[in-house]
Amino acid sequence: MSLRTLIEQVLEQKTFAVAGVSRDPSKYGYLVYRKLKAAGYMVYAVNPNADGIDDDPCYPALDNVPAAIDCVVTVTPPPITEKIVMDAGHLRIHLLWMQPGSESVSAYNLARSLSMQVVSGGPCIMVALAQRQAHYVGNG
Repeated sequence: MSLRTLIEQVLEQKTFAVAGVSRDPSKYGYLVYRKLKAAGYMVYAVNPNADGIDDDPCYPALDNVPAAIDCVVTVTPPPITEKIVMDAGHLRIHLLWMQPGSESVSAYNLARSLSMQVVSGGPCIMVALAQRQAHYVGNG
C-alpha cells in the first residue's frame, strides 16, 4: 500500500486517540488533538499526566479510553511511542500515525510485527488533514 493510500485510509476513520496530548496550546500534542476534533473526528486525549484538556477528559492509557479506537496518533518521545505501540497491539488497533519526532525504527518494526499499518517518517497529520480539506473544497 502506498503512503498516500494509507494516509487516505487513516483519514477516513472515525475515532482517534492522541497519545501524548498536551494542555499547552503551543505544543503539537494540543494542536493535533484540537485539529482532529475541529475536522469532525471523535478524538480521545491520552496522557497519564493530565486529567483533562480544556473541557475534555484525558485518559491515562489507551486501555482506559471508553470506545473502540480506529487509529492512534503518537505525539510522544520514541521510547514512549514503543509502549503506546504495545498497548495498541494489545487492543488490536490496526492503524497508527507516528507524528514526526515520535517515531523510531524499533517502534515502527514493533508496530509492523503486530500487523499494524503505520504512517511514519511522513507528514504531520495536521498537514495531511489540511491537504485533504483543500482537495475536497477544490473539487466540491
